[in-house]
Amino acid sequence: MSERISSCGSLYDSTNLLLQYCNNDDTVSASSNMDMEDRVSHLEQRLQLQEDEIHLLKAALADALRRLGSCEELSQGVQPGGVHAAGRRPLATTASAPPTKVRQLLQALPSRPLSNGYIQQKRLLSSPSSPKKEVLQSIKRKSMSTERLTLVRREMGSESRSRTTSSSSSSGGKGKTKECSFNADDGYVRMFLRGRPVTMHVPDQQRESYTLDQKVELPARKLKLQWVYGYRGRDCRSNLYLLPTGEIVYFNASVVVLYNTEVQHQRHYLGHNDDVKCLSVHPDMVTIATGQVAGNSKDGKLLAPHVRIWDSVSLNTLHVIGMGVFDRAVTCVAFSKSNGGTFLCAVDDANDHILSVWNWQKEKQLAEVKCSNDSVLGAVFHPMDANLIVTCGKSHINFWTVEGNTLTKRQGLFEKHEKPKYVLCVAFAENGDTITGDSSGNIYIWAKGGNRISQVVSGAHEGGIFSICVLKDGTMVSGGGKDRKVVLWDHGYAKKSEMEVGELFGPVRALAEGKPGELFVYLIGRVVLQGHTDELWGLDVHPSMEQFVTCAQDKQVHLWDAHSHQPLWSKTIEDPARSVGFHPSGAVVAVGTMTGRWLVLDTDTRDLVSMHTDGNEIISNVKYSPDGNFLAVASHDNFVYIYAVTENGRKYSRVGKCTVSINFRFTIQFVYQFGKHVTNMDTMRNLEWATSTCTLSFNTFGIWPDGADGTDINATCRSHDGSLLASADDFGKVHLFSFPCSHPRAPSHEYSGHSSHVTNVAFLHDNSHLLSTGGKDTSILQWVIA
Repeated sequence: MSERISSCGSLYDSTNLLLQYCNNDDTVSASSNMDMEDRVSHLEQRLQLQEDEIHLLKAALADALRRLGSCEELSQGVQPGGVHAAGRRPLATTASAPPTKVRQLLQALPSRPLSNGYIQQKRLLSSPSSPKKEVLQSIKRKSMSTERLTLVRREMGSESRSRTTSSSSSSGGKGKTKECSFNADDGYVRMFLRGRPVTMHVPDQQRESYTLDQKVELPARKLKLQWVYGYRGRDCRSNLYLLPTGEIVYFNASVVVLYNTEVQHQRHYLGHNDDVKCLSVHPDMVTIATGQVAGNSKDGKLLAPHVRIWDSVSLNTLHVIGMGVFDRAVTCVAFSKSNGGTFLCAVDDANDHILSVWNWQKEKQLAEVKCSNDSVLGAVFHPMDANLIVTCGKSHINFWTVEGNTLTKRQGLFEKHEKPKYVLCVAFAENGDTITGDSSGNIYIWAKGGNRISQVVSGAHEGGIFSICVLKDGTMVSGGGKDRKVVLWDHGYAKKSEMEVGELFGPVRALAEGKPGELFVYLIGRVVLQGHTDELWGLDVHPSMEQFVTCAQDKQVHLWDAHSHQPLWSKTIEDPARSVGFHPSGAVVAVGTMTGRWLVLDTDTRDLVSMHTDGNEIISNVKYSPDGNFLAVASHDNFVYIYAVTENGRKYSRVGKCTVSINFRFTIQFVYQFGKHVTNMDTMRNLEWATSTCTLSFNTFGIWPDGADGTDINATCRSHDGSLLASADDFGKVHLFSFPCSHPRAPSHEYSGHSSHVTNVAFLHDNSHLLSTGGKDTSILQWVIA
């Protein structure tokens, strides 16, 4: 379920209106007694919600009456559908049967189909074994009270007089129905998500001209991916290489990035439809192979894991192999070297971790074998023998010989030496020896052609060795995790020199040789490439500069420069972070955490300005009012806490809290739109919001596709000029709509790049770029608006 809170945007710029919606008694909780004002507000909310209940109850009653009408016809010798009970002659229509009391009641009821919430009652009424008396008793038991029946009668009378247009469609395989109707007299649009009614009130200025059938055009502007922040190094190995063009190639989410560090320019291969997990560069240094995980499309279809071979110059896909062969994910991939790169090996994530060998140009599998019951972290061809493959992983290293369509294994023998928990990386010496680095910090040398250890460098690093790189002159460099050291070794594996990187930069994750005398060291904490390492939701843009801020569950807050694509600063906080918001002055940012704590940071010095705690649940959104005088802190404890803000965002005092009704639980945005302390819909429908980030409102309901269940869209954002609307969904897609988006199933431009649920979107202050964040993929994508 989407967990990002907004009430159609920022707080309305009116102190009186704001305080009117809030409960000023800080002692009030969800279980305590409410004062008179809150009681009135609570009753008004219930009355508004009952309007939608009544709508569903009417549909159920209409269906029941139709069933009873059929029973009466049967008792009079008439079959539904106009056939005589004896079957002697057809009737023109059931209307030719004598009128019944039930049929007279039906004339005043709408012919709306039964909603999903009443399927069980519908089955009871349609059961041929249910006598008429039992059906009536069931209706009486499951129906509403006398007061609600009175409301139904009033509603039926008013609806029969109203002018209504509708647009409906079936959602297909999921068994859900979405239906939209427009009540012109009362000025509202009603749609259904997962069988639940959602009512949106049309602004007065649009009521006369609004129709559901109006054709909506695609937005004239489009998005183009400009920059990918972050690098997937936390759970992948050997996934970063330097190309002859001077570009570094690596991946994040479903995008493969080719990054020229000298001119600060990125190109992107976008052929994958889910997380990329492995990468290999062909000996020609142009052709690249990348493997991906299995996924699911938005219509529930399986996206099969596979390997794509593509040209790094043109970015064109050359071959796709393994569709329907690999299981779960392709975790390792490598080209052969000694035969010009004719073969490709791959390991999938099945229980048996199948190792397969392919003639990739013919897209033909040559051999496959069960590799290991334990996880496999690396697979690579020997550089001097196209028929020898080395695999490594949890507590093992294996040497495989390719003979025709069979693979023969020789297990690496540690004998008297310490057997590591993980063999983390593999490289090859000039003489053909195999070199491994493990989780115990040892380097083992395995003699060429054998499976026994010939030499040991014990305690080469404190902690795991994640990367080993043999340089062109035959010397070797190793990179440590825990000790954050880069060590240079001579030809005899004696230490020549070492350097330790700062704690801020974190463990060494990958090494690559560049120009003569140049070594690329990639560090897991280096935010230029790494970005965030845990689920990412928090995003906001600077009110007047090309800057934006992100925060995630990795306890990191990053302030970024959108022009240089570099981090301006990073801050580690005590708790996993969930939400973030700029003060209108840009002087401070508020950060909400997963624990109920929220804090304020100075954007120049990153110093802690203020810290508060509201409840003990997730702070899913923090938003300043446009004038900067108030801060709304939205919590999963069903309260929005309101703070008065003074001294340019440096002093905070709580002035109240708003109680949230969560009767419908589609998304918290929906609850805030329809369940907040707003009693006058004529006032509510005409409010102009400073921002529009609510996923369910009159101006945004057109973003919902057929079959949506109310949780598929996590965030929306309107451009500052009011012409565009961006949405983030659970299927890794960013959509761009025209704004307002107030017609069912509005057309949009769709963009891929994220591999998991997209959690947030935001336009830069000048509408030049759109930013989007991925949840599980932890990536930040920057799109040019052209």
